[in-house]
Amino acid sequence: MRRMTFAWHLVPVVVLIVWGASLLSAMYAARAIRAFHAGQTGAELAARAKLVRQVITPFLLQANPASIDSICKVFGVASSSRITVVGKSGAVLGETGPIAARLDNHADRPEIIAAFSGRTGSAVRFSHTTRQTMMYTAIPVFQGGEPVAAVRVAKPVDSIEFLVVHLQWRFFLAGAVVALVATVAVLIAIRRATDPLETMRRVAHAYSQGDFRESIPTSRVSEVDDLAESLNAMARQLDERIRSLVRQRNEQEAVLSSMVEGVIAVDSGERVINLNLAAARLLGADLARSNGRLIQEVVRNTELQQIIRRALDSHEPVEGEIAIRTEPRVFLQAHGTVLRDGTGECIGALVVLNDITRLRTLENMRKEFVANVSHELKTPITSIKASVETLLDGAMENREMAKRFLEIVVRHADRLNAIVDDLLSLSRIEQEAENRQIELDALDVEPVLQAAVQSCLVPAGERGITIQVSCADNLKARMNAPLIEQAVVNLIDNATKYSEPGGEVRVVAEQKGSEIRIDVRDTGCGIAPEHLQRVFERFYRVDKARSRNAGGTGLGLSIVKHIVQAHGGRVTVESALGKGSTFSLFLPAA
Repeated sequence: MRRMTFAWHLVPVVVLIVWGASLLSAMYAARAIRAFHAGQTGAELAARAKLVRQVITPFLLQANPASIDSICKVFGVASSSRITVVGKSGAVLGETGPIAARLDNHADRPEIIAAFSGRTGSAVRFSHTTRQTMMYTAIPVFQGGEPVAAVRVAKPVDSIEFLVVHLQWRFFLAGAVVALVATVAVLIAIRRATDPLETMRRVAHAYSQGDFRESIPTSRVSEVDDLAESLNAMARQLDERIRSLVRQRNEQEAVLSSMVEGVIAVDSGERVINLNLAAARLLGADLARSNGRLIQEVVRNTELQQIIRRALDSHEPVEGEIAIRTEPRVFLQAHGTVLRDGTGECIGALVVLNDITRLRTLENMRKEFVANVSHELKTPITSIKASVETLLDGAMENREMAKRFLEIVVRHADRLNAIVDDLLSLSRIEQEAENRQIELDALDVEPVLQAAVQSCLVPAGERGITIQVSCADNLKARMNAPLIEQAVVNLIDNATKYSEPGGEVRVVAEQKGSEIRIDVRDTGCGIAPEHLQRVFERFYRVDKARSRNAGGTGLGLSIVKHIVQAHGGRVTVESALGKGSTFSLFLPAA
């Protein structure tokens, strides 16, 4: 096979590309100009049609075709265009040129069909009426939301086509000149080629060693320049990809470090590949010294080690629960799965840890709630049953004894009713808060506090306890008055029950920034510190015997908490044994 020079291999291809590009550019430019002129003409015709539509609409409503035809002729002459108004049936109502009644039905014209479908229609075709190629643009005329007529404006496009053909030849000529000059330049560049290949070889060798700092210099030879630019681009891409991999690794480390869930990756030998910050915090591991070490050395927890072994031995995801024996205890939910490489081979295991301590606490609270409800209901039911059985066994014959047992039945039935009422009230408050059905208004605080105090004066007076109210002037809060009154009543009722006879309860309201603070203070027995975090739980009692003797249901403070939360506020308690308690409601100020 005869060998050809580099130039003879390259020149025909370059010449073909240059001439082809010039030809395509000229054709594209001509087509773009034709499309531009067609778009401009269509927009101009649509604007004229809209103007005519504004003028003829009143005459359409009056069914006056003579006036419509006259308007078409006047506007057509003034705008050097052909204007046609077509009725719903396709009949021509007005026409710039010949008598409208002599024209054919236009219902089958594509632009008319588009107009009666509620759109702007456009078409280019030869007109037998004007003996010219015309561009037609039609728009609908609406009445009552329905198209009742169409306004069509047309204009000859022969002049536009002549201009486009003229410009097309100019583009072809310019493209030919550019292609000729480019061909000559390419031939000159190839003939003046030098030997920069040694430089390219040296720089390429540096690239193969991972050194991308140097680039191949350009020359006056296009072939060499193209090759040099390709190698330089390759070097830039390789450098960028390496930087991207480093950046992605850093981002991955940042994501893992920012995750709330703990992530542990180990290889098939149970050596740590990666351990994120959350996992180190949850497990109490040393993050800096974990990679590469056995998981047994990093974390001394047999439950975690068993989950990792199960994940390595199983092809299915595994789950388990881990208890971290700290104070307080931490419970983790672990999800383990096999870690595979790009070929699908098992290279280790991945374990994700979720802190479920709060869920476990809530579950324990739920169990305690169920147990407390059962106990609270069972006690009066047992008393009622025992009293009824005693009556059935003959106590009814003794009037005084029967009365005493019936009073027991009534008292415990009232207690059951109070518990049910409080549970229903609590449920209603929670439901209305979730559905945002509680209406909040800007109201004065003092009348609400006075109403709450009035409700508690009688039981407080029986124990010789005084209630004092102190409220700043013009204090307003966004609240639901009945609910806030109920919350304050519950707090005052608790304060009087747990205060010694002759004591004092103070209700103080003041503004603290953007909040209204309502304090209910007593001088009673106080609450031990270990109970303060749980006093607002349902049925939680600090002194169970005294609470039942005082007649409480164990739900009062829980109702207070949910009422305040439904207002977007909060409730707190401060107390010390033997020094009384202060319950504080914080509500949004109006």
